[in-house]
Amino acid sequence: MIAAGAALIARFSWIMFVFGAFIVIAGAHMLVVRHAESDPEKNFLVRYFSKHLRLTKEYRGAHFFVRENGQLFATPLFLVLLVVEITDVTFAVDSIPAVFGITRDPFIVFTSNVFAILGLRALYFLLAAVLEKLEYLKIGLALVLIFVGAKMIAEPWLKISVELSLGIVIAMLLVTVLLSLLAKKKTLR
Repeated sequence: MIAAGAALIARFSWIMFVFGAFIVIAGAHMLVVRHAESDPEKNFLVRYFSKHLRLTKEYRGAHFFVRENGQLFATPLFLVLLVVEITDVTFAVDSIPAVFGITRDPFIVFTSNVFAILGLRALYFLLAAVLEKLEYLKIGLALVLIFVGAKMIAEPWLKISVELSLGIVIAMLLVTVLLSLLAKKKTLR
């Protein structure tokens, strides 16, 4: 029995376990942490780049770099650009294991990640505005992450079809959106 389980795990890529565990932890973290960090000065990337780059104290128009006393300094605008671009790459890389939790079809994995990279920044501002109105959506997204990660971990033993996976994901999101709208309607009365 143990040898059969070990052989099954060996056939199944260990990276899927790592990705699955990462997604489950991210989902659990979203459930536990209620409010995101709102002070940019506390952001890890801002602190790191502030220590390792020569920065001006104030913006200099649309310039990313300026020369002062013969030395090159980055402006806070360059720091903002770095943080936004690193966040884009992080979200793009993070979406790869999430897609593998739904399907292994290379075309779908590739195209979904391309569309994620292309539309993420524009969609972020829309979602940021909607998140304030849909108070339970964050819980739904956390549950989706936990489901997808658990599905990836349990895949060698439990087969869930793509259709059922998508149905579960859509149901979780719809329920949390409806609960948010009902809660919002109740507070307006």
